[in-house]
Amino acid sequence: MTDSSFRLGYVPGVTPAKWARIWAERLPRTPIELIQVAAADAVTLVHDAGADAALVRLPIDRTGLHAIPLYVEQTVVVVPKDHVVTAVEEVALDDLADELILHPHDDVLEWERPLPGRVIDERPATTAAAIELVAMGTGLLVVPMSLARLHHRKDLTFRPLLEAPSSQVALAWPEGAESSLVEEFVGIVRGRTANSTRGSRPEPEPKKAEPKKQQNRPQQKKGSVPKGPTPKRKYRRR
Repeated sequence: MTDSSFRLGYVPGVTPAKWARIWAERLPRTPIELIQVAAADAVTLVHDAGADAALVRLPIDRTGLHAIPLYVEQTVVVVPKDHVVTAVEEVALDDLADELILHPHDDVLEWERPLPGRVIDERPATTAAAIELVAMGTGLLVVPMSLARLHHRKDLTFRPLLEAPSSQVALAWPEGAESSLVEEFVGIVRGRTANSTRGSRPEPEPKKAEPKKQQNRPQQKKGSVPKGPTPKRKYRRR
């Protein structure tokens, strides 16, 4: 018999596999359900109770939500493998001054300054569509490294982009919804051990019935006669 499941939303590029594996080890009777959601829809998913919590990209509207930052991603520029920038290990924003840059509508980076290079007016609908255009030689694309890896192609590569805005991943869940399952997952992403006082103990595995032990009896040698009391000899009078 299983308990109710824990539903975890996650945005593209974020990989919850490690945390899901730890969850399965600690709570084997409570399934974890992974729900991929577009970055722009992640907060709505949580507010509408479509997930108990979600791995999102900051910034978000935190109204009615708890959010704990988890890690910051490196920003990269995606280019064709034969592009000139592949000759260096890292790229500066000024190095892209003469390049055509694609700016998809689902861009997850918060640019406080203008994008580098010459931004193409016609914006692709999605990052996936922008990747296709990079492969066609239309322009370059700036994204978090996880998205570059998610949309990996053999004819494309990427380089770290210095001075560019970064993407921060966080765990978000509704205020007032601090259930034991949510607290357990918060503990997992924060690295708490299974025996931490703030986390629940692992669910016990059902015990298997042990076979009854048989009493050891002394084994008789083949052809031997069981030992018994020595018979008394009777003496006759002469």
